[in-house]
Order: sequence, then structure tokens, then C-alpha cells
Amino acid sequence: MEVEGMEDEGPSSQRELPHNEDLTDHQLTRQESLHLESSAPVENVLVDKKAVEKLTEGLLSHYLPDLQNSKRALQELTQNQLILLDTLDQEVTKFRECNALLDLNSLFTEAKVYHNKLVTIRKEMIMLHEKTTKLKKRALKLQQQKQKEALEKEQQREKELERERQLTAKPAKRT
Repeated sequence: MEVEGMEDEGPSSQRELPHNEDLTDHQLTRQESLHLESSAPVENVLVDKKAVEKLTEGLLSHYLPDLQNSKRALQELTQNQLILLDTLDQEVTKFRECNALLDLNSLFTEAKVYHNKLVTIRKEMIMLHEKTTKLKKRALKLQQQKQKEALEKEQQREKELERERQLTAKPAKRT
């Protein structure tokens, strides 16, 4: 049997190759293999199309199911990875929320502490205000009392001066 479209030619014969743009991929491949073979010792290989088809079918039937199973397994793994990534993202979000809650709790605790300090300071200020008000009233009373005493002393002194004036000898008037 002969390879279709090929003539038996020896290694020393030169073939004229048609232009590459006129050839199909299959023809190019065949011509390239023939060109490579021309530099090496040539063996006449006779190939039956049916045999090639059966070998191709056998090869495909042998490897295709495993390849399809591998493809399905890879798709399943990819799907599982996506699910796992989503789950992991949700867990990370939960941890961030927990950390945010802890931060929020510490802020509330800190706010309570400062609120208690403010309440204490307010109580102290009210108490100090009351004390200062009492002290001002007392100071005012003391000031009034001192003024009263000073007025009384002044009046007493004036009375004494008046009395001394009256007690001093008066020259008699001549008439």
C-alpha cells in the first residue's frame, strides 16, 4: 500500500514543493515530515486510513474517559475551593466584627470610667460652690460685723471726745 497522494521516490530525488499558502495544515505536516525524511535514510511506510482511525479511536477511548473524569474532578475541586474561599471570607468578616465589638466594648468601658470621673468632678464642684457660697456669706457677715464694730468704736470715740470736751474747763465769760 502507498501513502495517498505520494509517489515512491528515493532519497536522492528532489521534489518540488508547492507554495505554502496553497496547502492545508495536514498537507504541510506531511510535506515537512517528508522533507525531514529526505535528509535521513528513507523507509517506505505504508499507512492504512482505517488503521489510523481505529488507532485514534482506541487511543481516545482509552484516555478520554480518564481525562473527562479528571476534568470533572478539577471542576469539582475548583467549585469546592470557591465555596471554601467564600466561607473563609465570612469567617474573616466575623473575626473583624468580633474585634470591632471588643474595641467597642473597651470604648464603652472607657466612656463609663470617664463618665464616673465627670460625675465625681461635678459633685466636687457643687460641693466647692456650696462651700464658697457659705464662705462668701460668712465673709460678708464678718465684714458687716467689723464695719458695725468700727462704726460703734467711732461713735464711742466721738462720744468720749465730746465728753472730754465737755469736761474740759471752760473759761468763764465776763459780762
